[in-house]
Amino acid sequence: QVQLVESGGGLVQPGGSLRLSCVASGFTMDDYAIGWFRQTPGDEREGVSCINSERSDGRTSYGDSVKGRFTISRDKKTVFLQMDTLKPEDTGVYYCVGYTGNTCTDLAGPDKYRNVEIWGQGTLVTVSS
Repeated sequence: QVQLVESGGGLVQPGGSLRLSCVASGFTMDDYAIGWFRQTPGDEREGVSCINSERSDGRTSYGDSVKGRFTISRDKKTVFLQMDTLKPEDTGVYYCVGYTGNTCTDLAGPDKYRNVEIWGQGTLVTVSS
């Protein structure tokens, strides 16, 4: 069974940090681009970050709201999202996604879901004092 499983969510105070992890089963994660989306109640899912496969160039991309605060990385079996200087507006359910190819597509705009093939079940991040 092909799936992605996220972990690492939780409650953190503003200014704090969390690290999310995403592990794949049923396919070789290292061959594909992997990204993160998030969703807050009443809002559309927002592209957060993405990383090309190592077979491509490992290039990373970030949504404007998280640039300079979040860092995506990967090893052969896990993709990580290091989230620093967290803000209350970062609260939401974070989803790990797998793309059909080894290169990320745009995180914003009408094509943000293009080539997204697999969604994880999500992990809740709450930033609150």
